[in-house]
Amino acid sequence: MDTPLEESGAAEEVACHDCAQVQTLPPLGLRSLARCIRCDAVLDRREPPDSTPLALALAGLFCGLMANAFPIIEVNLAGRVRDNLLVSGPRALISDRMPLLGLLVAFFSIVFPLLWLGAVAYVLLRVRSGTRARELGPLFRLAERLRPWAMTEVYVIGGFVAFTRLEELGRVSIGVGGWAVAATAFLTFLVDQVLDRRHVWNSIRRPTRVRGTGPTLGCPQCDLVTRLPEGTRCPRCRCPMWRRKPNSVNRTVALVIAGAALYFPANILPIMAVGRLGHPAPDTILSGIGELSRRGYWPLAIIVLVASVLVPVLKLLSLTWFVVAVQQRWGWGLRFRTRLYRLVDGIGRWSNIDVFMISLLVALVQFGVLATVEPRAGAVAFAAVVVVTMFASETFDPRLMWDAVEGREE
Repeated sequence: MDTPLEESGAAEEVACHDCAQVQTLPPLGLRSLARCIRCDAVLDRREPPDSTPLALALAGLFCGLMANAFPIIEVNLAGRVRDNLLVSGPRALISDRMPLLGLLVAFFSIVFPLLWLGAVAYVLLRVRSGTRARELGPLFRLAERLRPWAMTEVYVIGGFVAFTRLEELGRVSIGVGGWAVAATAFLTFLVDQVLDRRHVWNSIRRPTRVRGTGPTLGCPQCDLVTRLPEGTRCPRCRCPMWRRKPNSVNRTVALVIAGAALYFPANILPIMAVGRLGHPAPDTILSGIGELSRRGYWPLAIIVLVASVLVPVLKLLSLTWFVVAVQQRWGWGLRFRTRLYRLVDGIGRWSNIDVFMISLLVALVQFGVLATVEPRAGAVAFAAVVVVTMFASETFDPRLMWDAVEGREE
């Protein structure tokens, strides 16, 4: 259920990270929400005790290690068999003279998911033991920053797309590592859903009554409200605290322009070349979607169309609208714009489906004259679009839209 904050008598003050409204959180019952009275953002969500997310995080960490130790997919073509590990895709991309793309895939599919699960499990273990060590705040802040970049769930969808493309070549089977990747993605999703972040933050350091006469500052990471000078690090998570993100509009504009410039080559240039009997054929994102629909995989075709083509456009247009709204001081649709910002900030990572698909195909389809897959420049441009637009939404400060209406300066 949702709890209106106006009815609370609790003592904990928080500053909404989306509209900057300072308000008091009520005591919540299990499975209940507290939403911002101004923009409707979720400020607190009471979930089961630490034991549930801790058990899920440890299970996810175990499955993640298994996913890196066993083959993911096996392909049998004319009696020749190839399989791959999680690291095989990044290694193949690096061998094909695309080191940056290979490193991105390695970090998004291997390093960041394991780091996130490990950091969450460690913090929850220390919280359950009653420890309030100074390093827990910065470590949990790092985990929260890593979460959007830990893309195991996106990798699984990319794996499904790769699986359908491989079926036309020969006999394909999912290995132990593939099932472990799917289990890791599912457990990661569950941890993210049941993790009571405010309980963790308060266990690391309880908020105290805000004293003083200066302007209030809300920590952008843990929502702690203080009256410390701007630029001071948060006492709880050590995040630098500013009234608003420095140079937010200028940096967002620069990143949006870069993303728009990269979007067209990403969709026009081939992302890979599929060779059969020594004759390579270029494959773009749109031709890949057409191939999925031609073979009857309409749900996957729609997912790839939305994630790879429409989502980047939505992000670029939405961020442009937000910047113009700040500059023009538009007051209409503030709640809708704030909700749209939360949407585009959360879905951008799903555009990486095609990048993961390419990494799998490049590692698996190396059968000489019979069949080969090689990455092309469009894959690099597309990965750059995903990264740039994610940084753009992270750089934009939605609180500026509310400031513009109240007549404050940026």
